[in-house]
Amino acid sequence: MPYRNAFSGNPLDRSGDLRNDLAWLGEQEANPEALAMVLWEGRPLVEPHEGRERLVWLSLAHGRDLVPDRDVFLGLWKGAPVFAVEFEGSIDPTAGPVGGMGRFVEMREAAAVLPEADAAIAGTAKSLFDWRRRHGFCAACGKATDQASGGWRRVCPACGVEHFPRVDPVVIMLPVFKGGDEPRCLLGRQAAWPKGRMSALAGFMEPGESIEEACAREVKEEAGLTVCDVAYHSSQPWPFPAQLMIGLIAEVTDDNAAPDQTELEAVAWLTRAEARAVLAGTHGSIHAPPPYAIARRLLETWAEG
Repeated sequence: MPYRNAFSGNPLDRSGDLRNDLAWLGEQEANPEALAMVLWEGRPLVEPHEGRERLVWLSLAHGRDLVPDRDVFLGLWKGAPVFAVEFEGSIDPTAGPVGGMGRFVEMREAAAVLPEADAAIAGTAKSLFDWRRRHGFCAACGKATDQASGGWRRVCPACGVEHFPRVDPVVIMLPVFKGGDEPRCLLGRQAAWPKGRMSALAGFMEPGESIEEACAREVKEEAGLTVCDVAYHSSQPWPFPAQLMIGLIAEVTDDNAAPDQTELEAVAWLTRAEARAVLAGTHGSIHAPPPYAIARRLLETWAEG
């Protein structure tokens, strides 16, 4: 694939059909080669390895001893079953049951320090546990739901309704104006971001919208610009908690941008040379999106022309 963004590239065979078979899943759980990664409130446990860090892997039996009744099936790695277990609560488990095994890192840091495959596996596990935490009760009748399919489905024993993990699509776009002396792209800034940080524009898709329509609506709402063309770039799983970032380059009809002051407090137009300076860290006032963000990939692609 031409673009591989952080949290993509999961190497596991998810075994989507097989995991629905309770007997097959039981065989995987009983397999002595079954492994489990460990999370604490969405943070993966990592350890040093050859100058960087990697996920800590335990046997599934060990993981279940540490965290009973809180595991999910992630898939198969070269035939070996792979699971995840998650600690809950405010006390760091490295001060207790997993002391000396490594450290827990926030998922954004994990994207920066882990190998691509490890980050993708960890992001998948976090999204599953986040969904499980939010869907313990049936949306149809309010009764407690039971886990099924290794954590990829929840079933209401009272009314029989099945619930599946959701993915929330988000359009993230770099507006580009080609009508001036030279092409320029637009970055926006949210007030909560670190000083100087600017990024692409983004927003959730709404029911009944196409990707192009959502892109046009968000650019109009946030920056007051009219989109006339949309080109797809790439996508990124974003486990905060379970979004799919759909990366776009959006051509606009003019450069009369105005931040809406609700989602954006400021906007800035950049030439390609200025965008390259932002990416290199040499711009006087604007800092680029972090390396693991698809927004940076959009800016890099456009800046390289």
